[in-house]
Order: sequence, then C-alpha cells, then structure tokens
Amino acid sequence: MPDNIETAPPVTTPTQPPVEREFTVAERSQAQLVVRRFLQHKLAVGSLFVLLAIVLLAFVGGALWKYDVADLTGDNSQPPSLDHPFGTDAVGHDSFAQVLRGTQISIGIAVLVALFATFVGTIWGSVAGFYRGWIDTALMRISDLVLTLPLLAVAAVLAHNVGGSWWLIAVVLGGLYWAYVSRVARGVVLSLREKEFIEAARALGASDLRIIFRHLVPNALGSVIVNATILVALAILIETALSFLGFGVQPPDTSLGLLVSQNQTAVSTRPWLFYFPGLFIILIALTINFIGDGLRDAFDPQQTKVRA
Repeated sequence: MPDNIETAPPVTTPTQPPVEREFTVAERSQAQLVVRRFLQHKLAVGSLFVLLAIVLLAFVGGALWKYDVADLTGDNSQPPSLDHPFGTDAVGHDSFAQVLRGTQISIGIAVLVALFATFVGTIWGSVAGFYRGWIDTALMRISDLVLTLPLLAVAAVLAHNVGGSWWLIAVVLGGLYWAYVSRVARGVVLSLREKEFIEAARALGASDLRIIFRHLVPNALGSVIVNATILVALAILIETALSFLGFGVQPPDTSLGLLVSQNQTAVSTRPWLFYFPGLFIILIALTINFIGDGLRDAFDPQQTKVRA
C-alpha cells in the first residue's frame, strides 16, 4: 500500500450519557390510603382480630357447642371445668352456652342500633346541611329535641312496652341515637356543599337527590363510620344497663346484661356466673372503641404520611 495514501480516521459515535432509572410510586386510591393508615394502627388491628374472634366464638361456637342455652345438665353450681368451661348455675344450665347466646343477642342489638341510627341520621343531617334555611332549622330542632331527652329513662319505658324482644329494643335505641349521627353528618355536609365538585355537579344539571346521595353522603362516610363504631360500643353498654335494670331482654332469652343482672347476688358464692359475662362486655366495648380510634386516624385527611 503506498505511503502517501491517508487512511480515514475511524468514525466514532458520540456516547450517550447513561439513562437514570426512574422510580415511580403507583398512585393509590383514597380507599387504599385509608386501609394502609388503619393497618399502621397496631392496637386497632389487634382489637379487630379480638372482636372477630369473639363474634366467631359466639355464633359459630354457639352452634357447635354440645350444650344449648336451655339444657339442664344435672351439674348444679359447678365451678369451671373441662366439661363446663364457665361453670354452671344453680339449676344446671351451662354458663358457657348462656354467655355465647348472650353475646349473640348483645352484638345483634348493638349492630342493629348502629345501622339504624347511622342510616337515619346520615340522611337527616345530609338533607339539613344541603338545603339549609328553614328546612335545616326544622330538621335540626327536631334533632335537638331528641337530644334533650333522658335517653336511658325513655329507652327503659319504651323497651318495657315493646315486650323485651331484642330487635324491638334495638329499634328503640336506634330511634333515640340517630340524632347524634345527624349532627355529625350535617357538619360535614355544610363544608362539602361549597366545594368545587358540588358546583360542577350543579352546572352539569345533577338533581338535588343525586348530589346528596352520589356526592355528599359518600364523602361524609368517613366521619359517619367512626361515629357508628362508637354507637356499637354505646349500644352494648346501654343494652347492658337496660337488662340490668330489668327493662331489656327478658327470659327465656338472655343477653350479657341480663346474665350480669341475674347473677349479681352470686358474686361471693359463684363468681364465675357474674364475671364471665362481664368480661365479654368489657372486651367487646374496649375492642370497638380501639377500632373506632383506628378508623378516626385512618379517615383523617391530615394523616398524609403513609409508609410504602
């Protein structure tokens, strides 16, 4: 090859800088954020498991237990044993079966009270807060009138007149406690009705009913659900008080409050008859209150820090 022929330099392509990896976080819905915040509340999560265990024990265990609530076992006034975990009463009833049945009735009353009061109170407060004016004034004065009643005394009189049926007692209690929920729902709706998405719904021609039930009520559910959990715990205690005073559930059926009332004189001689139903009342009320605390923190819009 001749020396005077120059070779072209090799063509080099410019090197591109290395592409940095992009780290993105998937967008989470509001429901996912609420669940994650609730799961971070360890006491509330633990209480939820304890409450579910009590419910399963009452409803599933009660159906599988070898003794029925009305069975006479022939073992009178026996202390707790393997055959009778909670002992027996003076006539031979298995106390474990009685406590399970009492738990079923007490939980049924509490849940029905919460559902009834929450349903009525949420609609009542939402309508009052949305329309305001004379409608708000009229509805809230009725709510205030219910709030001024001595609830335990009125509940005792009404429950006595309905004959001791547990679901009628639940309706009576729900009819007295809806006013608390209506106040909460009205306060939330008053702040929501001025938001941009409500104005946009009006501009698009949405009816009042659609705005209330499609936009206002779902957005108010956070605060309402927290109050519903409080109502469950409160209903348990009110039912206990009514049954203790003799105005609640009546024999041959039973409830936790009725068991405590019937066995208060046996505290010194057969304490298992009094303390086991009382322990279930305390556990149910405490766990529901802790769950309510967790839900309150989970629905709090100020709780923006969520661990990945």
